[in-house]
Amino acid sequence: MHSPDTHALSRNPFTGEVIGAYPFASAAEVDAALASVDKGFRAMRTLSVARRAALLTRLAAAIRARSEEMARTITAEMGKPITQARAEVEKSAALCEWYAAQGPAMLASEPTQVENNQAVIEYRPLGPILAVMPWNFPLWQVLRGAVPILLAGNSYLLKHAPNVTASAQLIDEAMREAGFPDGAFEYLVADNDAVSRVINDARIAAVTVTGSVRAGGAIAAQAGAALKKCVLELGGSDPFIVLNDADLDMAVKAAVAGRFQNTGQVCAAAKRFIVDAAIAPDFTARVVEATRALTLGDPTQDATYIGPMARADLRDELHQQVQATLSEGATLLLGGEKLAGEANFYAPTVLGNVTPEMTAFRQELFGPVAAITVAQNAEHALQLANDSDFGLSATIFSADEDRALDMAARLECGGVFINGWSASDPRVAFGGVKKSGYGRELSHFGLHEFCNVQTVWKNRR
Repeated sequence: MHSPDTHALSRNPFTGEVIGAYPFASAAEVDAALASVDKGFRAMRTLSVARRAALLTRLAAAIRARSEEMARTITAEMGKPITQARAEVEKSAALCEWYAAQGPAMLASEPTQVENNQAVIEYRPLGPILAVMPWNFPLWQVLRGAVPILLAGNSYLLKHAPNVTASAQLIDEAMREAGFPDGAFEYLVADNDAVSRVINDARIAAVTVTGSVRAGGAIAAQAGAALKKCVLELGGSDPFIVLNDADLDMAVKAAVAGRFQNTGQVCAAAKRFIVDAAIAPDFTARVVEATRALTLGDPTQDATYIGPMARADLRDELHQQVQATLSEGATLLLGGEKLAGEANFYAPTVLGNVTPEMTAFRQELFGPVAAITVAQNAEHALQLANDSDFGLSATIFSADEDRALDMAARLECGGVFINGWSASDPRVAFGGVKKSGYGRELSHFGLHEFCNVQTVWKNRR
């Protein structure tokens, strides 16, 4: 087998089978990719916005034509249960259609009267954009950035996570089938040195990253040194606040779905459950019962809700965090163990009596583990929620909407969900604050992130 030092290795997390070993790009291949996306940018910028939108409509059709192949590839590469993988594919196709329909109006000229002169705001493309993307949503994470970037007239160079390289190949094929110009979309199987080289190449205009705080900080530092814009989505440790007047049936259902979807490997998943003391015993008991009822198993089966974690090292890291939290005084209510066998299964886990100094409260737990913290009252719950280095999203359950809205205004995060669990949607902005990153994806905010907002004055005297 090829050395992982020279190849990106993809291994099925359920069977342990090696799916592929993909050689890292050589210096010549990096140069070729840069030349290609530079050429692709020059082609994309000359197309009308209407033509770019039509390409997105064709891309949606190309994705749907390969929907089962894409879903099964996602499941094989990173273990996502097949029904969730199919939903990811359909959501990605719908994203293309939404931007095709709504995006052109967002790029329209904006005339503005300035004294006796007229000025026009124009949205121009920036150039080739480097995207460093993660493995947990191999299709959606790429397209939610690529679609608006391409619609704006830029080109897109993808450096995907090594373990989902086959998914990157399928995206590339769909782009070509849709009829995008050569070089509009390219992908590189690249090591860190190659990524640094790409960031510093004059042809790259900006960088977008979804990943860990460590990776995002390192890439942002290099982009900043090169004076290039960067958009970062770096995960979170999202609070899920349950106030004393909450509908517990609804809250428990959302809590379990919000935590354990995609085997808990979601940046914006509920991770810290902060529950009013008056209802904490009842809520905790119900969460444990509902979590125990989840179906764990073969991710290719429709009935499976929790699959294996994407990689063995990620499972090991999660287990270390759980063990550290227990040693710090938390209570193990369910799970807390790696399951035997070839698959990277981690038992769905619920931790009780978690306090702010503990590992599960302070760090992001990227896997099927729920941590429950008891709050004295609503104000204490708000303090606990904001006591984090992260600020991606938050959830509030309360029967009093005004009370929840007041709390939302004081939460330090990019998105708040009231009486519902977190989600992303092309119609609204997505992103965070603090160590969850900066910049926004989706909606008109995501479309304009990689535009040159150009002011054109007419007859100024």
